[in-house]
Amino acid sequence: MSRERSKRGALSPPQEVIGKLENIVNSGNYYGAQQMYKSTVARYITAQKYSEALEILQSGALVQLTHGQVTCGAELAQLFVDTLVKGKFPFCQETLDRIKMIYEGFPQIPLPQSLVDDDDMQKLSEALVAAKTRVECCLSFLKAAIKWSTEFGSSKNGSSELHEMLAEYLYSQSPELDMAKVSKYFVRGNRPEKFASTLINFMGKCYPGEDDLAITRGVLLYLSQGNLRDANRLIDEIKKQLKLTQLDFPRTDLTQFTLYLLQTLERDALPLFRILRQKYQSSINRDPSFDELLDLVGEIFYGVRRRTGLQGMFGDFFKMMGGEVTV
Repeated sequence: MSRERSKRGALSPPQEVIGKLENIVNSGNYYGAQQMYKSTVARYITAQKYSEALEILQSGALVQLTHGQVTCGAELAQLFVDTLVKGKFPFCQETLDRIKMIYEGFPQIPLPQSLVDDDDMQKLSEALVAAKTRVECCLSFLKAAIKWSTEFGSSKNGSSELHEMLAEYLYSQSPELDMAKVSKYFVRGNRPEKFASTLINFMGKCYPGEDDLAITRGVLLYLSQGNLRDANRLIDEIKKQLKLTQLDFPRTDLTQFTLYLLQTLERDALPLFRILRQKYQSSINRDPSFDELLDLVGEIFYGVRRRTGLQGMFGDFFKMMGGEVTV
């Protein structure tokens, strides 16, 4: 009797479990399979068999995603990262490749472009809801993975590859594109050429006046991290790729400021940095975040202390009163 109980309590080999659960998913019983994935993995984790649990979770996430079950797949993908943390797995290329494999399992479906009748409007509405769900699920998974990579051995910002995955999915799949957010993740990667091609794609479909904002934002985000090299590489790549497609680089006051800024930061030229900001202030004011980013740039490259909100408030007050304030 005790031998039978021991046998019932033993954990099956992962491949046996994977095959059984895949069959349940393939039969269309997605919810039932999901509950079995979670309960089965919980037993492996309790027994501290983290590697085996990861095998099952990776397989389960991919199988559910392949069947279009994004919410179920994302839940198992999140559990995969949680298990990496519980098992204290160090950041390494092998694990990164496994995360990338799950990421590539998330569907990439273009939104309908032509609208003819009410049925098309209904389809578009449904597609927008589905796209929003996909993006939220994928981003939650990748953000958790980035946090794991930060805590277990990658750089202080987390894996550059994971940031790039997040940026690419956000750009290609988001029904409400936020280019500022996309840019934020790209600059934490290490592929300015990919960022440049994304910006050029955006320039081909954005509203007039958004192209130079997107370019300058990308440059300032790099510079606010002290990364002058990639800021220059971004501009060079944009120019090179535009030339290949026989398109012109946007020539506006804002892009002119950006090019002058990059030249200025190559040398010890704080007075010129200040003059540039004053001369192009009206262009800089087109995006409320640019002044704050430039304050960071001044601090990083020239040691200029940034004003706090309180200092800024009193400085503006004294200017109104006709006085001077030194910060």
